[in-house]
Amino acid sequence: MDKIDVKELLIKYEGLLSGHFCLTSGLHSDTYFQCAKLYQHPDVVEKLAYSLAQQLKEIDFDTIVAPAIGAVIFGYEVARQAGKRNLFVERKDNIMQLRRGYKIEKGERIVIIEDVITTARTIFETQEAIKEFDPAVKGVGCIVDRTQGKLDDKFKIYSLLKSSPVTYEPSNCPLCKQGIELVKPGSRK
Repeated sequence: MDKIDVKELLIKYEGLLSGHFCLTSGLHSDTYFQCAKLYQHPDVVEKLAYSLAQQLKEIDFDTIVAPAIGAVIFGYEVARQAGKRNLFVERKDNIMQLRRGYKIEKGERIVIIEDVITTARTIFETQEAIKEFDPAVKGVGCIVDRTQGKLDDKFKIYSLLKSSPVTYEPSNCPLCKQGIELVKPGSRK
């Protein structure tokens, strides 16, 4: 498969937004990656997942775990491309949980798949949701890595696009001070 330009795809399918956004992390930004726009096109998701699965070949792992709702489709397709088992965690009572009768064996080698990572809050919640099974988390994969290397001491991130858009604490956001309407396009309330 040809090398894909993720940023170009996000622009083409209106998944790279400019404005004033409240990210899932709670931070504000002038840039938002709406990867769900890509999920309308299975052929695009297949190419993205294939590309990430190729990166993940350097890891010895058994299972992919993705947080709902944003990464479920992408996690599934990465698992399919990698020939691995696929699970997802989901929120119940605002707490990420492994449900639906899913089980993980002690020491099972896991890769967590997300769509966009900024602070990795959802990654940490996913780890918390599966910790009772005592898995071995071998890495994290995503479409867009916005961490700017700040989490390199926590886990290895495999990404298709590294991006460094500016983020602001809500109390110090110049976009708020300018009166630009704040939009929260993510799935978390």
